[in-house]
Formats: sequence, C-alpha cells, structure tokens
Amino acid sequence: MAEILNIRTAEDLGSDILVSQPLEGGVLRLVLNNPPANTLSEAMLAALQTALDAAENDAAVRVIIIAANGHLFCAGHDLKELTPHRQDDDRGRAYFKTLMDRCSTVMQSIVNHPKPVIAEVNGLATAAGCQIVASADLAIASEDATFCTPGVHIGLFCSTPMVALSRNVLRKHAMEMLLTGEAITPSHAREIGLINRVVPVEYLEKITLQYARNIAKKSSHTLKFGKQAFYQQAEMSLADAYAHTAQVMTENMLAPDAEEGIGAFLDDRTPEWHDE
Repeated sequence: MAEILNIRTAEDLGSDILVSQPLEGGVLRLVLNNPPANTLSEAMLAALQTALDAAENDAAVRVIIIAANGHLFCAGHDLKELTPHRQDDDRGRAYFKTLMDRCSTVMQSIVNHPKPVIAEVNGLATAAGCQIVASADLAIASEDATFCTPGVHIGLFCSTPMVALSRNVLRKHAMEMLLTGEAITPSHAREIGLINRVVPVEYLEKITLQYARNIAKKSSHTLKFGKQAFYQQAEMSLADAYAHTAQVMTENMLAPDAEEGIGAFLDDRTPEWHDE
C-alpha cells in the first residue's frame, strides 16, 4: 500500500485528509479532516486524489468509505482560498479553471474507481460536498445530515456539482436544489434518490461499515466489471445499453470467479474468490 495509508490518527496527519489502513474485511475509510468545514481545498483535493489512486491498485482494499471528521461533512470549495486570486493578472481565470478541473477529476475518479465507494454523511453536505455524495456509488446519511447546492445565494451557480446531481435525481428535483439553493432533509434526499438510507447518528459508522463489509465479501473482479458497466450503459440508448451489457455478461461468464461462484451455488457451498 502507498505510504499515505499508514497514517492512523489525526495527530499523525500530514495533510487535510485522514486516511486509515483497510479495516477488517478490506474496507478503507477516507476521512475528510479539516473541520469545521472540511472544505475541498487544494490540499484536500490533492490528498483525496492520492488516496483514491493508491487504493485503485491495492488488492487489500475492496471497498472505500468517504466520511468526515466533525459535525459538517463538507462545505465545498474553500472560498477564502479562491478569493485572493481575483488579484491575479487574469482576475483568477487560470487558477479557477485549474481548480475546477482538479475537482472534476477527483469526482470522476470516484465514479470510475474499480472499487465501490460509499459516502458516510453526517451534517451538512453542500456544493462540492454534495457533489461527493452524488458521485459515490452509495450514500448512507445520519438524521442530522442536510444537502444543498447553494451557489445561487452568492451569485455562483453550482454547475459542476450539477453534473453529479443531475445524474442521480430527476431533473426537476435537481433544478429545485440548484435554483433555490435551499437545504433538503435526509428523508427528502432519500426520496429523490440522492442517498440510500437514513440512520440515527450514533449508528451511522456501524451501518455504513455493515454495507461496506457485505459488499467486500463479493468478488472484486465481478464488482469492477459491474460498476464500470453500470455507468457506461447509463449514458447509452436502450439498444446500445443492451448490446453493451450482453457483451459484458458474456465476458463476465468466462471469468474464473463466475465459474467458481456458479459452481459453489450449485454445490451449495461458499465460493472461494480469486478476484479474477
């Protein structure tokens, strides 16, 4: 595993993200650790990208959880970090473009990651923080969580968070959040498909880990196949989606883990995955 994953405590932390080693069952927790706002600063984005990249090729990591330290999940970009660049010769254009591209790369890394990614949300997830939630494969939230894309309040439409949001909830629900900027409750977020489940705050970590450990028991090769195909077919026409997934299932059927899994089912035994 990359050296960054040897960090165990906030006191040892050299960057804005707390990264713990894979827990029992191959679950890695990445904890945003820049309270109270846990903003996606330059350092936070760089650390998150590094951690995601390191986990990609680590066979010990089977599922990733993104959580946060404190009472606020993530407040999005650090406006105090952005604002001084208005004094640049180009009024910050180059800096803003680079930062937004970097953030977009991180979000795509979550979606394109071969390992399932679960957002564990307590407190406010706003703007690019809400974008993390929408980008994750699953999202479990506490009863204290809230979600919003409030850019319109400060003259800045949440255009990049809109990409992930509009791919997770129906258009009118997405537009309501984007146009009003108002926060929604976790129960409403679940109703519109932004999150999977709402739980009491004291059980949030435990239940999220239960989800992660359950998924981690599956063949990582199968999960990689399926996750990639899910997002690919979602952007296709109906006919193209069926043609693509038929090919994916054919290749999947030929994989050793599919042969083992089907054989185990027929023999009424527990499969022994080789992740291939």
